Formats: sequence, C-alpha cells, structure tokens
Amino acid sequence: MDAQLLQTAKSLDPAAQALTQRMRDNLVAIGKHRDENAFQDFYAHFSGRIKSFLMGKGMQESVAEELSQEIMLIVWRRAESYDPDKAAPSTWLFTIARNRRTDYLRGNSRIEVELDDEMLEVDSSEPTQDEQVGLSQQAQVLEMAMNKLPQEQRQVLHLSYFRGQSHGAIAKWLDLPIGTVKSRIRLAMQSIRSEIKSEEI
Repeated sequence: MDAQLLQTAKSLDPAAQALTQRMRDNLVAIGKHRDENAFQDFYAHFSGRIKSFLMGKGMQESVAEELSQEIMLIVWRRAESYDPDKAAPSTWLFTIARNRRTDYLRGNSRIEVELDDEMLEVDSSEPTQDEQVGLSQQAQVLEMAMNKLPQEQRQVLHLSYFRGQSHGAIAKWLDLPIGTVKSRIRLAMQSIRSEIKSEEI
C-alpha cells in the first residue's frame, strides 16, 4: 500500500509529469526522426537508472554497464515501436531492460527483446473521475505523512522513490554507510504506514 501511495504522489507531481512528457516526446522524436538531441536527453536521464536497476538485481557493475549500453541501443533502434498512448516511457524502457536481463541470464548473448509484455498495459486506460479524486486524497495523506518525517529520513526516501536512486548510490551521495540508508528508509516507511493507518480510523 505504501509503495502504491508513493507512486501515486510521484505521478501527481507537476515536475514529474513534465519530465514524463518530455521523455515521451523524446521517444516519439527518436522513432520518427532519429533525433539525436532527443536521444541524448533520454540517455542522460535513463542510462544511470538502468544501470542501477540491473545492479540492484545482482549484476556486476561491468555487466550492468554493458547491458545498459545495449538497452539504450535498442531504444535508438526500436523507438518507432513505442506507443505513447499505451505506456509511459519508463514502463516501456524497463520492460526492455527486464527482458534483456532475462535474455542475458539464459546465456543468450544476442540482443533479442520481446515488447509484448503485460507491464505495457499499465497505462492503457485513464482513471475515472472518482478514481482521480481518490488518488488525490491519498497523495495528500502521503504528503502530510512525509512532511512529519525527520529531514534525514525524508531525504533518503525522496532519493530512493522519487529520484530512482539505488541504496548504494544514495550512500555514496550522502557519504553514509549503506546500512544507515536502508535503516532510514525502513523507519520512514514505518512512520508513513502508521500515519496512514491513523488517518483511516
């Protein structure tokens, strides 16, 4: 429930919405016009996140780096298959990343990506008006809960859930032991869950 609320708040954030639209426009431009500037912007935003995602799944850094480069190459080659009405850019991209990882783990070195993935259906329909009201209310509860967190907990939670940084990357960025980062995130989530439950009573 807590992860879902965090995603809801992120989706309602104007800055996040603007960023998503920019990445959507980039993919369309790459697919239609082989726009190198659009690709550079897309690459700059997502390449590090893809590498962190792969390392978070247990891959060595060198392998994650190699696969992230392959995945971004797939983006360049296959962007015309992206349908902005069917999936968010991140959904489309991380579907490619998951499938490329699976392909690698099966011992298959060639690039073979199947985009017919159930995750692509995530954004296939718009929420109803009642659902939008519910999401907005959930986001407000979440925002209040996050505002009550100590600054150090709010900081690591923001970097993890809203910036997509791995625990290791956060630890390096803040010069903290990774155990401290995990502990702060865990305590923050416990506080948020407690606050949400109290609001539901």
